[in-house]
Amino acid sequence: MTLTDQASGTQPHPPLHPQPPARVHSAPSDGHSPAVARARHLRRSPIDTAAAVPVLDVTIPVYNEERDLEECLRRLHAHLRGSFPHPFRITVADNASTDDTLKTAERVARELREVSVVHLEEKGRGNALRKVWLASPSPVLAYMDVDLSTDLAALGPLLAPLISGHSDLAIGTRLTRNSRVVRGPKREFISRSYNFLLQSVMGAHFSDAQCGFKAIRADIAQQILPHTVDNAWFFDTELLVLAEKCGLRVHEVPVDWTDDPHSSVDIVQTALADVRGMARLSRDMVSGRIPVAELRGALARGPLPAASRSQEQSPGGSLFGQLVRFGTIGAASTLAYLLLFFLCRNFMDPQLANFLALLTTAVANTAANRRFTFGIAGGSDVARHHFEGLLVFGIGWALTSGALVLVHGSTTPDRWLELVTVTAANLAATAVKFLLFRLWVFRRRQSPPVHQASAATDSKTAEEEASK
Repeated sequence: MTLTDQASGTQPHPPLHPQPPARVHSAPSDGHSPAVARARHLRRSPIDTAAAVPVLDVTIPVYNEERDLEECLRRLHAHLRGSFPHPFRITVADNASTDDTLKTAERVARELREVSVVHLEEKGRGNALRKVWLASPSPVLAYMDVDLSTDLAALGPLLAPLISGHSDLAIGTRLTRNSRVVRGPKREFISRSYNFLLQSVMGAHFSDAQCGFKAIRADIAQQILPHTVDNAWFFDTELLVLAEKCGLRVHEVPVDWTDDPHSSVDIVQTALADVRGMARLSRDMVSGRIPVAELRGALARGPLPAASRSQEQSPGGSLFGQLVRFGTIGAASTLAYLLLFFLCRNFMDPQLANFLALLTTAVANTAANRRFTFGIAGGSDVARHHFEGLLVFGIGWALTSGALVLVHGSTTPDRWLELVTVTAANLAATAVKFLLFRLWVFRRRQSPPVHQASAATDSKTAEEEASK
């Protein structure tokens, strides 16, 4: 990544050197307990708008955009000069363009002092945003697409909650009732289907992952971005899902959005890549490559002192979302169960085949529902969850075994009748399993109120100090 030279007379820009990740935890220095110090991190500090560096850095990732780039930069620059009351910078991130995009960007940068240009040898929007954002000295980072499909009037509402400390990320959304969108039915259908899939399978709560109009606080970006790996269009989804899993606040702004008829994005291939990205991201979180529990402990906004809302007590979100995710996992588990039963039945009696097939799929089913249906990550209570999941498995085993005993006691069934019998019993066991998972196994246990926990910690610390 190189910062292109500017002609003399233009405003010098600070070199783009990566900054070390911001430290979230700090030892209390005023005699307060760790619990009190932790409580202070539950609120974000407002951005210092009097700092020497630009408050805002807007990145425009481009690849072969010589036709639209100059108009975009001039429109955006004029809007920020007229409406944004703080110093700003516009960074053009050229992703290995092969036309005159880089020359156009450099020419505009020589004229507009707030514009800078970064040239990257590798393609990919995610790669460009990650590198530019991690290197930027500005405390608020944003990006938008070069076609400026989003009305710039939404930029102020997008940035305000980040500057005030109210939110950690902010995104434009085209999929709320207050948004006004002009685009074809094909793009509309694919976009809504993809976001529904995110909400149903991955438990996402944001409404629009793909809108090219987003902003993030730099202190949060320094912590989150190193754990993202996608270099292309899935970067947006990866960032948002990870942010929500880490307990960050995502602010949504309804936008007025007009589709660019000349867009070169292959929406079908992009959608398929996004689905593959979802599978990879899920695997990364389950395997521990992304330390969600540690990030959440460092960055999450804690609950309000009197928080008792059902949404906060249920880590998996709405009942409908849980049912969809449970049904998806259940369908996959049922197919795996039937395949294992059919294979084992070739060389063992039906009861033993049923037991082995149920036991194998039950462990995987519990782990998948724990993570995806009910939104529980990390190793906390994992042993208890699997133990109680095996008790639930015992109920399913009793139902399917009883059905096999019943059908064998009344007739001599062939292999297909056995499959139909255990399938029907397994469906009944699935309904019971969902209720037990939701109401017992994965129900969030009540924890002591924050002030009581803090008092207990302070008391214990005082006793330890007295005994020394």
